[in-house]
Amino acid sequence: MNKIFLTISIGLFTFNSCIAQKNTTTKLPKKSPSILQHVEPANWWAGMNYAEVEVLLHGKDISKLTVTAKGLDILEIKKTENPNYLFVKVNTKNKLVGSYPIQLSDGKKIVAEHIFELKARRENSAARVGCTPKDVIYLLMPDRFSNGDLLNDSHSSTIEKVNRTLPGGRHGGDIQGIINHLDYIQELGATAIWTTPLLEDNDTTYSYHTYGQSDLYKVDPRYGTNEDFARMVEEAHKRGIKILKDEVPNHWGYTHWMMKDLPTYDWIHQFPGYAQSNYRTSTQMDPNASKRDQKYCEEGWFVRSMPDLNQGNPLVVNYLIQNTIWWMEFANLDALRVDTYSYNQKEGIAKWTKSIMDEYPKTSMVGEVWMHDQAQISYWQKDSPISAIQNYNTYLPQVMDFTLHDAVQEAFKENNQGWDKGMARVYENFVNDFLYKNASENLIFLENHDTQRFNETYPKMADYKLAMALLATTRGIPQIYYGSEIGMKGDKNNGGDASIRQDFPGGWKEDTKNAFTKEGRSDFQENYFQFTKKLLNWRKNNSIIHEGKLVQFLPENNVYVYFRVKGKEKVMVVINNSDKEEKIKKVRFAEQLEGFTEAKEVITNLKVNLMKEAWDIPAKTAYIFELK
Repeated sequence: MNKIFLTISIGLFTFNSCIAQKNTTTKLPKKSPSILQHVEPANWWAGMNYAEVEVLLHGKDISKLTVTAKGLDILEIKKTENPNYLFVKVNTKNKLVGSYPIQLSDGKKIVAEHIFELKARRENSAARVGCTPKDVIYLLMPDRFSNGDLLNDSHSSTIEKVNRTLPGGRHGGDIQGIINHLDYIQELGATAIWTTPLLEDNDTTYSYHTYGQSDLYKVDPRYGTNEDFARMVEEAHKRGIKILKDEVPNHWGYTHWMMKDLPTYDWIHQFPGYAQSNYRTSTQMDPNASKRDQKYCEEGWFVRSMPDLNQGNPLVVNYLIQNTIWWMEFANLDALRVDTYSYNQKEGIAKWTKSIMDEYPKTSMVGEVWMHDQAQISYWQKDSPISAIQNYNTYLPQVMDFTLHDAVQEAFKENNQGWDKGMARVYENFVNDFLYKNASENLIFLENHDTQRFNETYPKMADYKLAMALLATTRGIPQIYYGSEIGMKGDKNNGGDASIRQDFPGGWKEDTKNAFTKEGRSDFQENYFQFTKKLLNWRKNNSIIHEGKLVQFLPENNVYVYFRVKGKEKVMVVINNSDKEEKIKKVRFAEQLEGFTEAKEVITNLKVNLMKEAWDIPAKTAYIFELK
């Protein structure tokens, strides 16, 4: 997530009573005023590994009331300095599916009741499989992808209204728009979708990115409902597409309902009130860092409008763990992407991560670790040999390969290789794979919703083909960004975030061109789409790319050659980043070519006789050869 600065005055937070929407699952005695304003989580599931559930109860002065739970064992009741909260830990282990009333009493009088339901889990819920190197992830921003429901463009419960003419405003894209175009994503060859957050963000401006969440149990009504979210996952699964939820455990939005009535003073990091992060996440592992620098990285707010959560508070960590598990079960999610992972309190985020992975050991979780050094990125991966030096383990299985992103943003501009230019940048990135516990689990990408669009940096399709050939065939889990497959550009340097987060053409009824269809795409867009489609669908069914070992050769004359090897099967990739035709000689690659007589290129069907001593590779061309 990138930094969006808003001028909002936030000082020291005090405990003021919160006027909030009544939880619809809470039963109250007839003619009684609303006492319980929030119950989170409102339900759970039978048979969970995480069976001891800490239920947050919120209402005016409820700490003086007596709590009972019919049919459930209350393990602990925690009160805080704020009398408007009770944290009630109940044991659901070995309990049957059914309804269990949680009651608040004043003396002998029951003044509030919440029906806490234990639901049945889906079959094999704990064994769900997340994203692996078999997948290609399609990243989209819901507000900018497609407007499928015109009736929810604005909503009475949220402040910011739709305004498609405003670059940083809400444009009306929603969950139904995603559902409407699942067939398009399936045709393209992507096997998973990562949407930027869908939960409510009630900021006054720039709420479309949804990273300043105001309710962690509610989909933003301008996107749809919780049920719409679950339906989207169901429809995606019918097409063999997985869904990743974007988690934001580091911070909330300043309009989150708890910000008006904090459970504890230290629920968020206070200085008192606001202090901005120094963004130097290298302080998190620096043995020479000052305590002040570490504190302002870990505890400083990402921006003024996003209060920083304190994962050093056990109540906060439990709340976040339970919320994530709740969404995994409710929506039947496949995997998670975790925003600003390296800004979190280290021990707290490790506990959060381990709890999720213990509940779903085969799911996947990729953390945003926006750093520019492989050792520092590796530090945040599970069982890292780097963090082991400090006896620290995040339990995070996957990290984002930002150093590869850095390399490709420069490499294809450089026609002459030199010692450390051109394809040498890419080669050297993979040299450092020894720093990772498992580099094949790295999320690899050319761009995302926070970076310059690749097609802006490289407007020629030849460069797009070079980069996509690399992304689709090297080690890791590829992620592509919506619109790039039709040649979409965007200049963040001059147009800001709005430029790299443009509306997908055809996603709105008033659009004159519809790039979701072959008929609606221009020749320019169709060329990009057909190339990407052929490449990704070939990759989808190729286990050599999913599981094969990467064997790379030193680039020469800006030509980078590598192999993926699985048993006796091999794929040879040749990327000529030079501006002139180059010749490659068989003798250099004899160790991998021995026993093979022919190579067939997967995009063009070009055949190469491997008995020849050398062959020519045209300028700015990538070949992916299946060896025969």
